[in-house]
Amino acid sequence: MIEKIKNRLIVITIIAGILYLILTIYGDIEQVLIAFRSFNWLLLPLLLLLSLMNYLTRFYKWDYYLSVLNIEIKKIDSLSIFAAGLVMSITPGKMGELLKSFLVKQINGTPVSKTAPIIFVERITDFVSLIIIALLGAFIYDYGRTIVLIVAAFFVVLLIIIGIRQIALSIIKFFEKVRFFKKHLEKIHNAYESSYLLLRPLPLFYMTLISLLSWSFECLGYHIILLNFGIDLGIFWGAFSYAFATIVGAITMLPAGLGVTEGSLTFLIINEGFSKDIAVASTFIVRVVTLWFAVLVGVFAVALYQNRYGKITIDSVSNK
Repeated sequence: MIEKIKNRLIVITIIAGILYLILTIYGDIEQVLIAFRSFNWLLLPLLLLLSLMNYLTRFYKWDYYLSVLNIEIKKIDSLSIFAAGLVMSITPGKMGELLKSFLVKQINGTPVSKTAPIIFVERITDFVSLIIIALLGAFIYDYGRTIVLIVAAFFVVLLIIIGIRQIALSIIKFFEKVRFFKKHLEKIHNAYESSYLLLRPLPLFYMTLISLLSWSFECLGYHIILLNFGIDLGIFWGAFSYAFATIVGAITMLPAGLGVTEGSLTFLIINEGFSKDIAVASTFIVRVVTLWFAVLVGVFAVALYQNRYGKITIDSVSNK
């Protein structure tokens, strides 16, 4: 299992390196390097702290969902599992964080089918909070409105389907006729029951607010980066552009939206009349202190987890 994670990290890092090189060439390598040198690197600890605040706030959400499902686990174990899951931030839609469900099972035997919906619901609340930010910005700045509305409509329909048991159970009943799904009926029903509990109106509202708070830390970090490059378009513009680029990158289902998120952030800055080199440099920095910092934290957390609980293997933690 851990070897697969290492290999995936290496491959995606190489791909990211190639994409970043292309973006650097586009921005003019010499000018991009000059832009990097002009950045106040003393701000780096603050930017990393803001990202850590994002992770800690998201940990609260993860731990809250465990309590909603009545899954008993020590706080230190819950934090260890959550942090280890950050290594999978570079998977499409972060769904590789399903690793957390396997780790919960390794510790207390909870079926993966019961906790896997937490990862799904985490992404839903993340998307809902980002959509709220992006939708307001789309109307204020008259940009990207159609894309954001389509994504918003998709999630509204999804929430309606999950929230109305008659609709959800009728869909599940339809798929029960398919041989593949018939083999996994218990897992499917477990997954739906967990999703239903987690997406009830009160938990959904509460955790969407928490998601708004968690993303606000990274949006603030991005605003600080832009200010340091002389880009003062207001804190909400920074939040909108960061949320919009994140959404566009996520819906492509590319690992961490690589290439698309960076391209969107860069384009939005250039579209406001700023130079390509500053756009590229600011994009690189925000991705390093958010995405790649999360992966680094995850790598250390996985090492610490294995030191405490032994090697992570899917075989020994079967999906039941």
